[in-house]
Amino acid sequence: MISIDPGAQSERDNYKLLIGSIIPRPIAFVTTKSQDGVLNGAPFSYFNIVSSNPPMISLSIQRSDGGLKDTARNIRDLQEFVVHIVDEQNVRQVNETAAKLPPDHSEIEIAGLTPVESTKVSVPGVAEAKIRMECVLEQALELGGKDSDGCDFIIGRIVQFHIQEDLYENGRIDARRLAAVSRLAGNHYARIGDIFTIERPQ
Repeated sequence: MISIDPGAQSERDNYKLLIGSIIPRPIAFVTTKSQDGVLNGAPFSYFNIVSSNPPMISLSIQRSDGGLKDTARNIRDLQEFVVHIVDEQNVRQVNETAAKLPPDHSEIEIAGLTPVESTKVSVPGVAEAKIRMECVLEQALELGGKDSDGCDFIIGRIVQFHIQEDLYENGRIDARRLAAVSRLAGNHYARIGDIFTIERPQ
């Protein structure tokens, strides 16, 4: 085994170890709205479930040059956002939204995604996602020391699910029909692939 002290190497080197080791990672495509009404969209693979009661998810949004990214700023300001599951059909359009744009430019327009009105929040979602979750801000934490850019750790409470009809049966999601993709390192993504079953011990 190779032993590495993260304190003895650069942030970039630690980043490479993390994204190469913690795989596959689910991808959240997040829409937010600025105070000026601009619809913002961005993908994040530091994303997961926090709780089912109440239903909550988490996003970790890395800071750049010490400043908040548009998504984190918009969530803090409006306290609402929409999370979409990235799948094989929309991943290329979602990838287009990862470009660095000024806050007054909408990634949704540039990627050719279709805004769709939400039910319980003021932020629109996008029609190209098979699953979207309307969220309100539960908690926002600033993490990282003074010597690092750190991140904004966002916990959102889901107030409405939207699920494509052919995915949903008996309260469950059909993983194959969803065809979610996951993030690996670099420019690499992964499909669901083979699914196997192991019974949990009693």
